[in-house]
Amino acid sequence: MDAAEFRCRGKEMVDYIADYLEKIEEQSVYPDVEPGYLHHLIPTEAPLEPEGFGEIMQDVEKVIMPGITHWHSPRFFAYFPTGSSYPALLADMLCSGIGCIGFSWAASPACTELETVMLDWLGKMLQLPECFLAGTHGRGGGVIQSTASEATLVSLLAARCKAVRWVQAEDATRSEADILSKLVAYTSEQAHSSVERAALIGAVLMRKVPTDDNYAVREETLKKMVEEDKAAGLIPFYFCATLGTTPSCAFDCIPELGPLCNRENIWMHIDAAYAGSAFICPEFRPLLNGVEYADSFNFNPHKWLLINFDCSAMWVKERADIIGAFKMEPLYLKHENQESGLVTDYRHWQIPLGRRFRSLKMWFVFRMYGIKGMQAHIRKQVGLAKEFESLVRADKRFEICAEVVLGLVCFRLKGSNELNQNLLKKITKSREIHLVPCQLSGLFVLRFAICARKTESRHIQQAWRHITQLAFELLQEQPH
Repeated sequence: MDAAEFRCRGKEMVDYIADYLEKIEEQSVYPDVEPGYLHHLIPTEAPLEPEGFGEIMQDVEKVIMPGITHWHSPRFFAYFPTGSSYPALLADMLCSGIGCIGFSWAASPACTELETVMLDWLGKMLQLPECFLAGTHGRGGGVIQSTASEATLVSLLAARCKAVRWVQAEDATRSEADILSKLVAYTSEQAHSSVERAALIGAVLMRKVPTDDNYAVREETLKKMVEEDKAAGLIPFYFCATLGTTPSCAFDCIPELGPLCNRENIWMHIDAAYAGSAFICPEFRPLLNGVEYADSFNFNPHKWLLINFDCSAMWVKERADIIGAFKMEPLYLKHENQESGLVTDYRHWQIPLGRRFRSLKMWFVFRMYGIKGMQAHIRKQVGLAKEFESLVRADKRFEICAEVVLGLVCFRLKGSNELNQNLLKKITKSREIHLVPCQLSGLFVLRFAICARKTESRHIQQAWRHITQLAFELLQEQPH
């Protein structure tokens, strides 16, 4: 493909994507395929001779589209949203076209510097304390990670490194292996599985903290566990708090947990992967109160802030803690400007060395929507969740299972877990809408998350009519 054909095919691809997104509602939101379906539709080996773009696009329709779960359909209510907007898509095209690998400032100065500024822009939208911003006299700063799970792992590894140094400063005779064997981390029993996975990769013990009736971790519970572990000779060093848990969008009580962590020299990381976007709205900002106690904070603009995957924003209070855990300086990565004090080399802030020019997506979206446009998007989707909640509450056959704070509604049919499992099977089989479940207090619960940018009130009403019709059929089938 030469430049002339690229111009032609590129315009065709933009039209294809625009048509896909404009007509996405016409597609069954969930695919009707069996595992292994694709292997029968494509050859077992790559072609020896080149094939044409037209043939490939025909196969996209025949092979790929039948196996797609349409995350941007206004009938998709599963998981949490994945961000998408036309400005972000255009920025991603430019990112791919420039094709730089921004591991250091010298590798592409604009790639590094725009990221620093965009994380400060976003940090100011969230009213983060100045110590988290790079453009202040503080010692912190922001970085784009791939995912919240990667940010959790990076923070845990940094905390682990800091804990080893702290213990050895107190007692130089203790070996690193001995200290590592005594470290213990904590997180909510409601936390995402990626937090436990971070401890698995980091080779440290992770204890799950029981929650209160609102599925939130409280100071008293964590304090008791920390005291027990210290008495047993362990070294508490890390706590991952969650703002907006995956099962029910619950919020750990960080204003009381933060001071405890600070007193006990425990690194507090805040994972607000989904909920963090809402904190740009003044009415939801109090949910972030207590962030001043945190050592690190992360959320995913690629979930709810109209920026397509991947773009996970992470801030640290002390950038030296992150850099100290990951810094390696081979000669071929050194450059003459890095000792000036004005240069950030983001390879020291993450696990991979390579990184894409992801801040372009933030820059395009922030400028083309403005803060007001992004706030309007959040508020609209919270309103749609409240609308669905009111429909559920008006039907005596159903119950709400957790407080509806943002864009997630947890609900179920009154009755057994098996009854609700069967309802979800009917919903999934119909492929009209897509939901996923969670478990709360031993109950099988259905999650209804407002996800797509184009979701409107009519989609909420249609989804509820569909759910209640299937529930009626199911209840009719039940033995009386």
